[in-house]
Amino acid sequence: MTAPLSAAPQLAVNVLDAQSLLSAFGVLGVCVVLFAETGLLIGFFLPGDSLLFTAGLLCTGSGGSGVKLSLPLLLVASAVGALAGSQCGYLIGRKAGGALLTRSRSARLHEGAQRAEELFGRYGHAKAIVLARFVPVVRTVLNPMAGALRVPVRTFTVWQVAGGLLWSQGLTLAGYALGSSLPNVDRYLLPIVAVSLLPLAAEFHRSRKAVTEEKEVEG
Repeated sequence: MTAPLSAAPQLAVNVLDAQSLLSAFGVLGVCVVLFAETGLLIGFFLPGDSLLFTAGLLCTGSGGSGVKLSLPLLLVASAVGALAGSQCGYLIGRKAGGALLTRSRSARLHEGAQRAEELFGRYGHAKAIVLARFVPVVRTVLNPMAGALRVPVRTFTVWQVAGGLLWSQGLTLAGYALGSSLPNVDRYLLPIVAVSLLPLAAEFHRSRKAVTEEKEVEG
């Protein structure tokens, strides 16, 4: 009778914590999280950047969690999740138009949509699709927006593949390189992950600031 109770804490997974996700689901978790973050609007809060970097680091056996992932499998899983998710988001946008974003009450999503529009206007389709991969929330919103704006399928596919591979493989290999070259890297894992979360923190701060300014204008 006591076994299920003692096992319950071990089953708890913090979806915002990269190590927790990797310990629970391994390489499969990376694929699912990247798909959700890049393909489904509800996944905008997921830690794609830190997950990729931490997963690459854990391929070296570092991290102090006892988890060691296969680098080849991780590279494949991250690519599949990132590319399939982005294409799924685009198709959703083509079918639903801007209705999904319009119905959302999330200030962060609306801020991300505004930044996505700015990227399209400043850099054009190709550069915007690639650059969006490296900006949290924007990489979630831009894909359905591209579909809603009727960006040509071929153009979107070519550049989302280029950006997706650069982002997913680049961050994974960066984590792996650091874990391979720095002895006892597990001692520095917390600050390393904290640094990898800076883009997400900056995006959150930008969103909060935009909401505050909007309220001041309305007031």
